[in-house]
Amino acid sequence: MSQESGGNGTEPKVEDVVIIGSGPAGWTAAIYAARARLDPLVVEGAPSREMIPGGQLMFTTEVENYPGFPEGRDGQQLMMDMRAQAERFDTRIMTEDVVELDPSERPFRMKTSGGKEIRARTVVVATGARANWLGLENEERLAQAGGGVSACAVCDGALPPFRDQVLAVVGGGDSAMEEATYLTKFAREVVIIHRRDTFRASPIMAERALENPKIRVAWNSQVVEVLGDDFITGLVLEDTETGETRELEVGGLFMAIGHTPNTAFLKGVVQLDEKGYIQTPEAWRTRTSVEGIFAAGDVMDDYFRQAVTAAGTGCMAALEAERYLAHEAPAEAGSEIPAEPVAHEG
Repeated sequence: MSQESGGNGTEPKVEDVVIIGSGPAGWTAAIYAARARLDPLVVEGAPSREMIPGGQLMFTTEVENYPGFPEGRDGQQLMMDMRAQAERFDTRIMTEDVVELDPSERPFRMKTSGGKEIRARTVVVATGARANWLGLENEERLAQAGGGVSACAVCDGALPPFRDQVLAVVGGGDSAMEEATYLTKFAREVVIIHRRDTFRASPIMAERALENPKIRVAWNSQVVEVLGDDFITGLVLEDTETGETRELEVGGLFMAIGHTPNTAFLKGVVQLDEKGYIQTPEAWRTRTSVEGIFAAGDVMDDYFRQAVTAAGTGCMAALEAERYLAHEAPAEAGSEIPAEPVAHEG
């Protein structure tokens, strides 16, 4: 189901809730908002080289840590299931990007990549964060095909293809140390590949990794080629000081060079931190610095970055939007918001 809004010069319908993004946070927010009779519109995003509707799980072949699926679930199928569940409750979907959000007007005014205009009383931003990659052609191909290249050790490291293998982790910060240490539970050996001769990680994290007997470090090295057809078989490393290259045989590659939140369209709109993540001033709340705009999922979480935590904050954002509409939003003629929040369990 799709929704056209504000085209051909006509004044767009004022939406009660617009959800921007279509990962676990976005679809969970949609399910809760729809069951609360708020008739949500989800702007799920337009397919691009960096992101596709459904978010990071669309690049994950097997999800084994999402509750309710004892045998695991294919990442793409899990997102399709969430989308279908939202549609079951008559969620409307627009397959475009929001490129502009004007907080100075009430209702909020948004513009999409297709030139449409959307007006909304509340907005839930659930655009997520994309993993940073090296930009190598075969790296991207294998990552999308489930060929042993990943940006989430916690998500994929325990899967059978990675067990008892030599695994590589690219990075030198705390995330790389955490991912490498986690992978030692399953791998025969973990090789941390770092461009420099010292880590950026905090001393305690670096020390913990260096003291682990299953971890070794390829210092002053960078990956210049990922080898393998259907599944990764190795890497070509270049010495950053001498320029010499060598091959490293591995059975998996994990990127740990950070994430970039999808908030470019929000600069100057809501408060962001130095990395671009949305700030929520109150703990355990999804309210942003602008009343009526809420944030959910990885776009406001640079620590956990898990599907289940994203879904939880999606629930929270929908409930907060519902309460805001019932009690705090400026009154408008024709508004039929329930006076009290609707019960959601069941």
